[in-house]
Amino acid sequence: MTDSLKKFLFEDRTVRVQAVRLHDTWQQAQAHHQYPPAIKRLLGELVAASTLLAANIKFDGSLLLQIHGDGPIALLVVECRSDLSLRATVKVREGHAVPETGTMQTLLNARGEGRFMVMLDPARKVPGQQAYQGIVPLEGETVAEALQHYMKASEQLDTRLWLAADAAHAAGLLVQRLPDQGGMMHESAESDSWARAVHLAETVNADELLQTDVDTLIHRLYWEETLTAFEPMPVRWHCPCTRERVAGMLRSLGEAEVRDILEEQGKVEVSCDFCGKPYTFDPVDCAGLFAPSTPMPQQNPPTVH
Repeated sequence: MTDSLKKFLFEDRTVRVQAVRLHDTWQQAQAHHQYPPAIKRLLGELVAASTLLAANIKFDGSLLLQIHGDGPIALLVVECRSDLSLRATVKVREGHAVPETGTMQTLLNARGEGRFMVMLDPARKVPGQQAYQGIVPLEGETVAEALQHYMKASEQLDTRLWLAADAAHAAGLLVQRLPDQGGMMHESAESDSWARAVHLAETVNADELLQTDVDTLIHRLYWEETLTAFEPMPVRWHCPCTRERVAGMLRSLGEAEVRDILEEQGKVEVSCDFCGKPYTFDPVDCAGLFAPSTPMPQQNPPTVH
């Protein structure tokens, strides 16, 4: 079954509701990694959040969510494109063991120096244009709270998020108050929709997010509301790493350095920083890398990525 994100709009068009529950995409993100439960939870929540936010960008490009930590985890990063194809990675600080349990604050903000960064990067930039980047302190106890602080401070949008992740699923619910056509927030009686939408969503818990399909979840929460449902948006894992790209990286190291690695290890092993997929080059493969006009040797059997 293909993972998908679903959008809904309140009848008065003042509140947006989005929900996602990822299985296949999340399994592919973990396929070549052995993440401890604490990392799995935090990264899965960031993956779910990235799809919820990227679904609303209005250009061809990507949304990057990065948490730079000062604790056992040095970096969490997810890149989600406007077509909701995504990739993610974690960097553990050298010499630190990640505990089996822990919170965002204990694992990423132990000394209060953690930062949350959101970047919007158009695929086709006009000359002189740079990616938009917003950086805020790592506030709150959860990924959801940190993102809510960012959205309020940087985007001036009332946004609430509920996120959850385990080994099987990464899931999330977003409720956002929309400005009117003039860019102002709806007031007076129309704010009742926002208050009601948040109040109902606050009844959801992590187990419900992880175990309930989106349509059932939305019906449970908003069965008394008239919602406009939009076409589901497919979500998929995509990492652009290939054997050819790794070969190019090894060529850039130079023949002497590659030879030194071969002498020490008997082969060259490289894993993608994002997906963790391993690539192995034996002495024959490495010789072919530096032979003029020689096609890059194929891994046997070929790897489908």
